[in-house]
Amino acid sequence: MSPILFWLFAFLMLVFGAAVIINRNPIASALSLVICFMGLSALFISLDAFFIGIIQVLVYAGAVMVLFLFIIMLLDLRREQLRKLNIVVIAGGVAVAMAFFLQIYFVIGQLSAAKKPFPPLAAVKTDDVRNVGHLLFTNYTLPFQIIGVLVLVATIGVVVLSKRELR
Repeated sequence: MSPILFWLFAFLMLVFGAAVIINRNPIASALSLVICFMGLSALFISLDAFFIGIIQVLVYAGAVMVLFLFIIMLLDLRREQLRKLNIVVIAGGVAVAMAFFLQIYFVIGQLSAAKKPFPPLAAVKTDDVRNVGHLLFTNYTLPFQIIGVLVLVATIGVVVLSKRELR
């Protein structure tokens, strides 16, 4: 992968990761998290970890975020009232973050391994997707089906609990 693409996806993840925390609207935060997951998936794919990258998109950005958005919509959240920002708290948070990043910078600067290029990865002779699929549908069929039933029961429970009663 080109270093430009690496830095682009890393920057994308940092910006949208910060947007998850900064946004006051829970739907905007959840959608920012989806974009952050997409950047992480692109980084996994750049490392030739295709299975993990695709699972990142399918499971986290797809299924988990749909459930988060479903729950957010069911909660019927009102817009949060804007509070006054406390300058002392913001300055303290920025100071702690800067101290943390300076510490990481100096620790990484002392490591000799951090200055060497990463050696190329060995070619993989086995197919990850085939192995995972074979294990999932032979050794782990029952746990996989039990998890499916539990997710179905949880979904039905959320719908029943969120049902509004007519008065």
